[in-house]
Amino acid sequence: MSTDHLSHDVTVDATEIERRTILKSDWAPHRAAFIDCRTPGSDRKENYAFIGGGVSQNAGQVINLTEEHGFNTGAAGMPNGISNNLHLHFTAEVFVNLGGEFRLRWGIDGTQGEYVSTDGDVISIPTWIFRGFTNEGPDEGILWTVLGRDVTGGIIWGPSVLKEAESYGLHLTADNQLIDTVAGDVLPDDVALIKPIQQKYVDELTTYSVEQMRGRVIQPADRVYSRHALLCAALPGGAAELALAIGYGMSEDRRQVPNIHEPHSFNMAWVRAAEDEGMLRHRHSRTQALLVKSGRWAVTLNGDPSTTVELGPSDSFSVPVDAWRAFRCIEAGEGGAGELLVVNGGDDRVYLEWAPEVVDAARDADWMIDPNGYLAPVGVMVTATEDD
Repeated sequence: MSTDHLSHDVTVDATEIERRTILKSDWAPHRAAFIDCRTPGSDRKENYAFIGGGVSQNAGQVINLTEEHGFNTGAAGMPNGISNNLHLHFTAEVFVNLGGEFRLRWGIDGTQGEYVSTDGDVISIPTWIFRGFTNEGPDEGILWTVLGRDVTGGIIWGPSVLKEAESYGLHLTADNQLIDTVAGDVLPDDVALIKPIQQKYVDELTTYSVEQMRGRVIQPADRVYSRHALLCAALPGGAAELALAIGYGMSEDRRQVPNIHEPHSFNMAWVRAAEDEGMLRHRHSRTQALLVKSGRWAVTLNGDPSTTVELGPSDSFSVPVDAWRAFRCIEAGEGGAGELLVVNGGDDRVYLEWAPEVVDAARDADWMIDPNGYLAPVGVMVTATEDD
């Protein structure tokens, strides 16, 4: 597999590691990120923006990492009984349930269908449909989110949401700025206010049945882990298992298939490993965000133990493009394994470059990567011939 794109080593120093580390304790909620922030039943929402600004409509939103990744990450937190009102996205929106119970509804009036999400679900909401959700579980329930592309285009609110917000002095401009007349904001003369979507366009929106939407949900029981998805899997310390969620991503198992194929501008997979196991040293040319679901993980950069960051549940980390990285579970979660969610930028496959010591050890164990980027026995590959 060609690695011509990796022409130089990338060294990640301690300052850069700190900048790219987003611990749960670093989360900065904004309680007035959207136009429905005064609507009863939606007035105690908390919006988080981790990588990129997402679709927040308030300039005061704290963004942990502004560097473009080709996708945005964030989270929605709401006490029990609080709802996020019906709205429409232009780019992908994927929820990762970090614990809690959320009732998701869709359609212009929220009656097209419902799904109740629980811990560990991954839900890919189709673009160009109205969606909303309510926390029916504990107050600390969190939906971690990944949004497609750097520029999401904002959102379109349901007509009833805009009308009710206006009664509380809140308006939205065509350039996605929230105007709060109660707080003293003045309605602009040079920028139009957003008007409700016209019915003729509503009539053209795609409808989704409950069965169709279930096909876009990946429950924990739906994950299919491969023990042979990575070159390092047969080596001590490298016995991670990979379950593809969205896109083919970085799997090196030629038969592994994701639950969801549709392009999102990113791919997503679960990495599962017992204590002291994980992914040995490798690198690739895509942006990457890691999220710990369970257990504790050590992420080592540069092949240097002194540049290691430890992450616990709900902590995340952005790995620099082309940097050497290794992931190791240092404390198992429930079931004897830790779970790490990996999001890579781009819709196509992610080709890994393994460190020389990994390549050599894997070869000694009779494994190598074939010309198509998949695992193959050395004993087979040495018999192959090439045409002149």
